[in-house]
Amino acid sequence: MKPIFITFLFFLLIGTSVFSQENYWVFFTDKNATTFQPYEYFDAKAIERRINCGISLYDSTDFPVNEIYKNTVNENVVAVTTVSRWFNAVSVVATTNQIEILKTFPFVKNVQKIAQYQTNLCSVNDTSFDDDFANLAKQQLNIMNGNSFKEAGFDGKGIRIAVFDGGFPEVNNHEAFEYLFDNNQIKLTWDFTKNNENVYHANYHGTMVLSNIAGKTSEIQLGLATGAEFLLARTEVNTEPFVEEKYWLAAVEWADKNGADIINSSLGYTSDRYFIEDMDGVTSLVARAANLAARKGILVVNAMGNDGDSDWKMVGTPADADSVLSIGGIDPSTGIQISFSSFGPTADGRLKPNVSTFAHAAVASPDGYQEADGTSFASPLAAGFAACAWQAKRQLTNMELMREIEKSATLFPYYDYAHGYGIPQANYFTEDENVARRPIPTFTLQKVNEQIVINIIDDFVDSNTVQYLYFHIADKDGKLKSYKVIQVFQKEAFKIDVSELNGNILRVHFKGYTEEMDTF
Repeated sequence: MKPIFITFLFFLLIGTSVFSQENYWVFFTDKNATTFQPYEYFDAKAIERRINCGISLYDSTDFPVNEIYKNTVNENVVAVTTVSRWFNAVSVVATTNQIEILKTFPFVKNVQKIAQYQTNLCSVNDTSFDDDFANLAKQQLNIMNGNSFKEAGFDGKGIRIAVFDGGFPEVNNHEAFEYLFDNNQIKLTWDFTKNNENVYHANYHGTMVLSNIAGKTSEIQLGLATGAEFLLARTEVNTEPFVEEKYWLAAVEWADKNGADIINSSLGYTSDRYFIEDMDGVTSLVARAANLAARKGILVVNAMGNDGDSDWKMVGTPADADSVLSIGGIDPSTGIQISFSSFGPTADGRLKPNVSTFAHAAVASPDGYQEADGTSFASPLAAGFAACAWQAKRQLTNMELMREIEKSATLFPYYDYAHGYGIPQANYFTEDENVARRPIPTFTLQKVNEQIVINIIDDFVDSNTVQYLYFHIADKDGKLKSYKVIQVFQKEAFKIDVSELNGNILRVHFKGYTEEMDTF
């Protein structure tokens, strides 16, 4: 079967809308004369999360916008479309003349135009539920040592996951999700593009994504978090020519209010909206919103993107945000980065991706089952993993959990900008925490004259098996100067001239063992 490529969500800049009506953010100066009752506003799960994380129930970002300000703006524009408490703003549709009038109001801090895009969500071909499909489904969970969660009884129970996507057609009728309805595990739904509760239509990308978190039948399991609860949000439009990040912003506030512990976002905004230098985790509103969600105790899991073999190449936003667990893509056939998975680092030099998992996955779709490509599917596989890990270690905060997931991964403490720390492993969370990892040396790292020689230890030389050795050169701040993955066939893996280090650090990883050489 030929692999089917699914593009990471991307957007194409288009021209001015009809009658010069365009979309804008209108930011207010203050929240004067507003009142807030957290026990009336938040779901009980949101209250619980804040208390457990030591977060104030009276954070000013949660206070409502001033109704007088909002109503005054509404009277002077074509329409107010969304409201953001976190950013003290409203999005509007307005003409240029109307915007100039808004700028004169004393309570308007500033106005920002919202770029608009045409979206291409995905394209896939159907496949039968055959042995190849079943094997891939098992492999995508086994690669994360998922059986360790299952054997220990961890399935994400008690964790609430919000899924942002382009639609969830047939989720309410598909056998892979039937148990979610039987057990009342889908708690709320909202279509932010239509302002109603019906999300079971539109683009089937969300159906496939959800299946990689929690899809299962009596025959097969597609995701690890089959015991979790869900909030389903439609935030993307592909049947209409426009889509805005404003829906993502509205959805993240909704998810917080309704008690989400984890957000999965297999979405990204890149080249036709931003420049490379904007991927710094603070420029885009969605990155800032993701970081704010993290401050409120939510773990945000986001796909890296599918631009690794395009001109853009690098991480999209909000995966660039510092507090987001960003997920790269692994090729099941090789065990290393799949060609289209986007690269790190961020524009300001931070590590991305954080971890990686399969970006070629077995998924449920409205018409049955498919094999699909994209970091869109690596992200939900990791989100399901995170739910089980959090159930296992419920005392952790969201940021502590994020660091522990990194530590659990196959390459840790090695990292690079293609794989992050590697593939997270469930047994890290299920084994006795007093049992420390004792990696067995698999190679030697020696300085011979003006070269560093890496030799594989005899017991680990296997010319009949594809084996990969990873190495990077990092500066004192941990930023990588270079990194490579090489295929190992013989005892002498490679040599590197000492001069290439240039006062930096060499780290090498092979089959679970990492060693480093410091500055010479």
